[in-house]
Amino acid sequence: MDGGGRFSQPLNASGSAGGGGILAGLRLPRVLRRFSSARRLRPAVPIQARVPRLAGTALVAGLAGSIALAGFVASGRYDAFTAENGRPLDILARLAGFGVDRVTISGISRMYEREVLGAAGIDWRSSVPFLDVEATRARLLAEPLIASVSVRKLYPNEIVITQVEREPAALWQRNGEIQVIAADGTVIDEMRDERYVTLPLVVGEGANARLTEYLALIEAAGPLGARIKAGTFVSGRRWTLKLDGVDVRLPESGAAEALARLVRIERESRILEKDIIAVDLRMADRVVVRLTEEAAAARAESRKKPKKGTPT
Repeated sequence: MDGGGRFSQPLNASGSAGGGGILAGLRLPRVLRRFSSARRLRPAVPIQARVPRLAGTALVAGLAGSIALAGFVASGRYDAFTAENGRPLDILARLAGFGVDRVTISGISRMYEREVLGAAGIDWRSSVPFLDVEATRARLLAEPLIASVSVRKLYPNEIVITQVEREPAALWQRNGEIQVIAADGTVIDEMRDERYVTLPLVVGEGANARLTEYLALIEAAGPLGARIKAGTFVSGRRWTLKLDGVDVRLPESGAAEALARLVRIERESRILEKDIIAVDLRMADRVVVRLTEEAAAARAESRKKPKKGTPT
């Protein structure tokens, strides 16, 4: 430094003066020097070289296809197509030889095969690979008549259904409708045809829950049991039995004993063969009968006529 306070030698390493010399004397960190060098050495790649050929065309085509598919579904034509031909995956599976050609059903007792297939949702449009076994089983279990069921696939073309049906025990009539019930009173089917016509018939609100009691009355009726056509549960308390057009009114308690009394009376006097429409057994010490209108009219007329030898 000279006497004026100035350096006698330049600050830069090369000994040159000026601002450029000062900057040249500064040393960048090693990492920054490498990064700067790498950027200078890497050649610029055009964007068209980095994008695969025809990618733009494929993108436009995919977008157009998505729009067309969305319109096809929204218009309802897709639902109509699948309803007529099945799902696209099922169509492909059928073309590959995996259509459902055979369905083996075991355990059928009251149902028809077409009812089982309809409940399972299996038809010619189905395919073995894409049949949802659990969903099919759930649909079958939704049928009241089916207690348990298993569904299996046998490749390439068969479905095996093994089911256990609930046993129908009686018919239940309520509000003009007749339903099929199990022994515990559970409704398991509708009365749609003649499959259940031979089952016992109970009538009235709550009669289904008292089915066991009604069947016991038929048993207690002995030789008259086969003649009982129906039982009506009256006011939730007692039964009235229908025997060949004759109503037999039973007491709330001791109904089996009352039926035993009727069996004895029928054996002795053939009371049910007479012109009556009702037998009332609700009183333990007597039997009350109701005549038909014709019989009642004839009886009234006979009472009006004087007996022989009686002066008029």
